[in-house]
Amino acid sequence: MVTTAYRRPPLRLTQRGRAVVLTFFIGMSTAASAFLLATASRADEPASGPAPSVVVQPHDTLWSIATRTAPRRDPYAAVAEIQKINNLEGYVVHPGQTLELPRG
Repeated sequence: MVTTAYRRPPLRLTQRGRAVVLTFFIGMSTAASAFLLATASRADEPASGPAPSVVVQPHDTLWSIATRTAPRRDPYAAVAEIQKINNLEGYVVHPGQTLELPRG
């Protein structure tokens, strides 16, 4: 007795089927983008609570404080932000002075 294997024809989508699949993928990518944007915006929000601060030690400079407290940031930008936050006119800091630091 000879049996022949039944082969299904390959799957073919109609024009409506292609539109449904395309709409599904567009919807999924939109949902994923919205989720990623929502999580990224929450990560950018400033942390609640008191601002971080540092007490100036002998021989500290704004540059040394900026590079020590924010090693991955551009030191020029960090120094400028520390000056702005603390209303400093110049670059002089004194031992014992408390400086607020930028968040993040």
